[in-house]
Amino acid sequence: MNNHTLEKLQYNELKESIKSYCTSSLGKKLIDRLSPVGNKGIVKKRLQETTEAKALLAYSGSIPLQGIVHIGGLLEKIEKDMILDAEELSHVATFLRGCKKIKTYMKDKEFYAPTLQSYSLGIQELPHVGEEIERAIRNNKVDDSASSELKKIRRHLLLTEAEVEEKLDKFLKNPHHKSYIQEFFISRRQGRLTIPIKAAYKNKIEGTVVESSNKTVFIEPQVVSKSAASLLTLRVEEEIEIYKVLSYLTGLIYDNLMALKSNVEIMGEYDMIFAKGKYSQAIDGISPKLNDYGKIHLVEGKHPLLQGRVIPLDLEIGTGFRSLIITGPNAGGKTLVLKTIGLMTLAIQSGFHIAAKEGTEFSVFDKVFVDIGDDQSITNSLSTFSSHVKNLASIIKETDKQTLLLFDEIGSGTEPSEGAALAIAILEELYHRGAITLATTHYNEIKNFSQGHPDFENAAMKFNPETLEPLYKLIIGKSGESNALWISRKMGVEDKILKKAKMYMETKDYGKELVALGRIRTRQAEIAIEGRVTPEDKNFQKGDRVYLTEYKDYGLIYIGIDEHNNCQVFFKGEIIEVHQRQLRLSLKAKDLYPPDYDLDSLFISFRERKLEKDIARGSKKVLKKIRKYGKVGDDSILP
Repeated sequence: MNNHTLEKLQYNELKESIKSYCTSSLGKKLIDRLSPVGNKGIVKKRLQETTEAKALLAYSGSIPLQGIVHIGGLLEKIEKDMILDAEELSHVATFLRGCKKIKTYMKDKEFYAPTLQSYSLGIQELPHVGEEIERAIRNNKVDDSASSELKKIRRHLLLTEAEVEEKLDKFLKNPHHKSYIQEFFISRRQGRLTIPIKAAYKNKIEGTVVESSNKTVFIEPQVVSKSAASLLTLRVEEEIEIYKVLSYLTGLIYDNLMALKSNVEIMGEYDMIFAKGKYSQAIDGISPKLNDYGKIHLVEGKHPLLQGRVIPLDLEIGTGFRSLIITGPNAGGKTLVLKTIGLMTLAIQSGFHIAAKEGTEFSVFDKVFVDIGDDQSITNSLSTFSSHVKNLASIIKETDKQTLLLFDEIGSGTEPSEGAALAIAILEELYHRGAITLATTHYNEIKNFSQGHPDFENAAMKFNPETLEPLYKLIIGKSGESNALWISRKMGVEDKILKKAKMYMETKDYGKELVALGRIRTRQAEIAIEGRVTPEDKNFQKGDRVYLTEYKDYGLIYIGIDEHNNCQVFFKGEIIEVHQRQLRLSLKAKDLYPPDYDLDSLFISFRERKLEKDIARGSKKVLKKIRKYGKVGDDSILP
């Protein structure tokens, strides 16, 4: 099965649901790796395992799987010549106890679960390994009884430590030391027994400084140095002996590595199988009858992921017809039919029971392909229609007589007559390749083709004839309507629009009345709003302040519109010619200046106005320049 099919049918979500029933990570990992198979014999065996697990759960109420721990990582460490510590060895012992419990439990269950009981015969209890670990390790630590030498060393340790504590106790009670001691107790620091001494008196006490702080120095007094040295030696001997014990126990596991690996696999299988059984109990599941020739007969089946009140589905295909065309309204359940059949097929071929009634039968397929939903891709420049066609093209190449095909709205996303023709051609080709096909559509052409083909059949999603509400029931042998008007009304479309749509459906006489002028915005109206002008305002007058759209700045009208619809505009000290369409009135001259204002003065530069004022007041400097350079308008005269 390809990943696209598994994703579209939400197969991994179903596996996550079943994983929640596992006791250990062993079963969860096996479910993660689980995938549907197309071999009828394997599928039958998987379903039988689930059926037996469900029967045992009903018989016993619970299965002794509590001891299942994942020791695969520990076995890998041993293969790398690493020594397990005491806690890790305890895990191995716990695992072996779990193996023993499940084997004992399965011993007399041949009548209820012959297949599962036979798996227990492969479990090797390895009593000598488990017993040795449990004898040597207690509470995740190496016990004194692990070896006679370790027992002897630890006895000497206790005696020597008691001797040191006795000497230190005498040291504490000595009145000569009273003023030097910070706290009157024996403190263990870095594995050594010390006395807390005031930092100021550390040189008053003979001994070894083990640890210190600002106010306190922890000293091992000289009086216990010999005994303390004996303690250190004994602790080194203890560590050596512990290492020998751990090495010995790890070696026992190494010698039985293959048997333990086999046990891990069997216990993981048990965990996974009983998780399937618990899931079947939760959904009141059944094991359907199997065939390998394409027949599907579903009796009151429910989608594996839906919860609450679910309307069951009845469907049959593969006897009398091999292609089913499902029609009906949007939101009526057509796509859910496809997903239910698809996910149930994947579930069955994974060994999962399904929520259905007895009499249900499913075919085992080598391949399941779906075209459901929108795979539009922006990065690959694929439209909705292109993505569907690309998927269909790859499906056609892979399809054979062992294939189940599920198509949602086949041929949609393009011009209806072309889409319907393409869909019919594809359905016909896939039919001749021997596939079992379920497809949904709104196209009448596809319905008519199906109705006239002896090996195709139509089906419709049932709806209430009075309210047109969908009932989510499939009726085989009948084609349905899309009920677009009912759905539109439910979504809030106005009644007057729906009445007109119904009339158009019946008469095909489409309205062509023009919109009332008061309901639209004309180009002239847009200009009026954008530039805040009226048609009369286009009669620009001298002195009007205007906005130049090309320059995105303001200027003054010097000469109004000429025969070419151009205006002379004073802009940034120059007179330029601008077409009237590129001008927007800002303010009229009459609103800017008094009635007797000299508008010509607006077009004289500041320097020219200053020169005229200087001449009028008789400036000698200016008059001298006039005599030298000539006329007043000469730029050289301007200041």
